[in-house]
Amino acid sequence: MRYCKYLSFEPAHPIPRYALVELRDDVLWAVAPMATPEEDLLHLLQTRSAPQQIPFYPTPLSELHLLTPVTPSKILCVGRNYRDHATELGNDIPKEPLLFLKPPSSLLAPGGTIVMPALSRRVDYEGELAIVIGKRCRNLGPHEDVRPYIRGYTLVNDVTARDIQKSDGQWTRGKGFDTFCPVGPIVSDEMDPATGDPVTLITLLNGEIKQQGSTADLIFSIPFLLRYITAAMTLEPGDLIPTGTPAGVGSLQPGDRIEVSIAGLGSLHNIVAAEH
Repeated sequence: MRYCKYLSFEPAHPIPRYALVELRDDVLWAVAPMATPEEDLLHLLQTRSAPQQIPFYPTPLSELHLLTPVTPSKILCVGRNYRDHATELGNDIPKEPLLFLKPPSSLLAPGGTIVMPALSRRVDYEGELAIVIGKRCRNLGPHEDVRPYIRGYTLVNDVTARDIQKSDGQWTRGKGFDTFCPVGPIVSDEMDPATGDPVTLITLLNGEIKQQGSTADLIFSIPFLLRYITAAMTLEPGDLIPTGTPAGVGSLQPGDRIEVSIAGLGSLHNIVAAEH
């Protein structure tokens, strides 16, 4: 299953909707309406009112006004989960997963503008594969299959005010500015990196490859991460877990176009602008 979330402009005013997605001749298409996931407040509104009959027409994603395809209660990120990335920043390889949170207010839709805050002199991109939780989980066992708890995967750009991250010591402010978590364009379960089927992530800056890494090189695997995280906290449907970024991170400038892609997940592209 693949799906997206978009704004429908029928009738007259925009309404957020979900659609199933298919790959047609290497192009992602929204092909059929999809029920709203339980964590989205739209689900509650729809269950309390009569369903609206709005015509649906198969459409390439490039022609839709896409929204972030997730509604997480939390965005729980994993730092330094690729050896080459830890090394390029002069850090030690972590002995346990290094976790930090980004607020939901940092979410940004595909095609949206990453705003470089006036408080920072260096803002970096970090392309990542992210897990989308599909089922409430806590204290997953050491031999428990984690796949039933995964709804699918999506793309994330873990935008970072690097100077603030370093000066603060802890990462909340440097990682948490508005627009610092672009996500999308789709969620898909048609890949299985949780069981050794690696995927390759590529990040392009103004059309030039800057990052190219495989999830085969993760220090902590996806099953290990979910067991480690759920030993401390409950994960809810829709929660988002970016799994770390490979080497090649670098700075952004106003006017840049940044693009993160994985085969089967499409391309997450955003532009960059300075705060006014």
